[in-house]
Amino acid sequence: MFETRYTARMLKRGGLIVGLIVVLAVVAGGLSGCLERRMTITSEPPGASVTVNNVDVGRTPVTASFVYFGKYDVQLEHEGSEPLRVKAKASAPVYEYPPIDLVASMLPLTISTDVAWHFKLEPEQSRVQSREALEKGLLDRAGTLRKQINPTDAAARQ
Repeated sequence: MFETRYTARMLKRGGLIVGLIVVLAVVAGGLSGCLERRMTITSEPPGASVTVNNVDVGRTPVTASFVYFGKYDVQLEHEGSEPLRVKAKASAPVYEYPPIDLVASMLPLTISTDVAWHFKLEPEQSRVQSREALEKGLLDRAGTLRKQINPTDAAARQ
C-alpha cells in the first residue's frame, strides 16, 4: 500500500515537471526573436537583371533574403552594358558568430542584418569603339594569348 501511494505521488510530481517544461518551452518559443538577413543590390545604371548563385532575384535596385554568410556569385546584365560577373562577400556581424548567435536568436526581438552591394556596369564596347578598333583589339589579345600558350611557336613565326 505504501509503495503504491509513493509511486502515484511520484507520477503526479513527474507529470507536473514535464508539464512545466512543456509550458516553459512554448513560452520561450513564443518570446524568442529571429535573425533576418537581407541583401540589397544596386547598379549604375539601374534596372539591371540580377542573378545570385544562378537564381534570378529581379532588377536593380533589389532586396532579397539570404541564408548564409560567405561568397556569392553575382551576375548583372543590362541592355547597352557589358555583362558583369563578380564574387561578392557577405560578412557576418559579431552577433552571428557561434555561440553568440544562439543567444541573439533567443532574445525577444528581431535583429536584421543588411548587406549592400553596388555595381557599376560599363557600356558595351560596340557602342564605344568602331568595328575596326574592336577587331584589332581582338587580334592583339589573340596574339598575346598565343604567345603565352606556345612561346617557341610564336618566336618561329616572327
